[in-house]
Amino acid sequence: LRKADGDEKALDDVADHLEERKLDDAANVLRSMSCSLSNYWTFPKSHWRKIDSTNGVERINAEIKRRIRKVGVFPNDKSALRLIVSIVMDVDEDWMTSRIYLHMQNTEN
Repeated sequence: LRKADGDEKALDDVADHLEERKLDDAANVLRSMSCSLSNYWTFPKSHWRKIDSTNGVERINAEIKRRIRKVGVFPNDKSALRLIVSIVMDVDEDWMTSRIYLHMQNTEN
């Protein structure tokens, strides 16, 4: 679902169509998510593809899995949690200091 020519009423139209087809649960989900979709639409179109993607989360999960396999066995849950938190902190620091995922100066829609 993409914003059509600035018409934010499009969400209600789609929800109404879903209700006509007896898909009330789907219509309720769409209506409850309308605020999030509106926030999504405030970003430039050039950012939408990156916002849609879960590649970042998948990459972090793969790194956690790789490091846990390398360690093998943990003495307790807290030690595993410390490793996971340190991995996430490293990724966060890397993204905060050296990578630009969304170029905010590009505001074209």
